[in-house]
Amino acid sequence: GAGGEEAAAMTCVICKHGMTAPGTATMTFDERDTVIVIRHVPAEVCGNCSEAYFDQMTTKRLPSLAEEASKAGIKVDY
Repeated sequence: GAGGEEAAAMTCVICKHGMTAPGTATMTFDERDTVIVIRHVPAEVCGNCSEAYFDQMTTKRLPSLAEEASKAGIKVDY
């Protein structure tokens, strides 16, 4: 991880069958009238159900990144 420590593989708490491994995932923020999607976020990902687990540093950093994107006026409507 970014802190120099690799997360140890763990049994997925969602499906209770898969083991996690380093990978990437997509994180979505849905606030007010804006949906922000951040792709390729480093995570531990379950090999069975694809549930993603983000480390503490990532979890703290992403909301501010999403807020910056929102303030910059990045908006796409379908």
